[in-house]
Amino acid sequence: MNKINRSDIEAAAKLSRIELDSKNINSITEDFGSILNFVEIIQKAETGGVAPTSQVTGLNDVWRDDEVVKSEVEPRVLIDSAPETLDGYVKVKKVL
Repeated sequence: MNKINRSDIEAAAKLSRIELDSKNINSITEDFGSILNFVEIIQKAETGGVAPTSQVTGLNDVWRDDEVVKSEVEPRVLIDSAPETLDGYVKVKKVL
């Protein structure tokens, strides 16, 4: 039972500015239909006696505290070992 059709996929692709060919639209429509059918099955699962949870391990805040450690290496040695530097800093490619 597909609750999603070709026009739904075309509309979503247009909003997402994704170009899809006819073959992809048909395949995606079938895939989304299968996913929605699976979600429908999951929604029918009896969960009345199950307490809501957001995680199941019971662990809370398992991170360690940050500790300042004095480095044995001088900062200048680290800067000098970098492939490229600029004004005393390591130069890296721009990431946007």
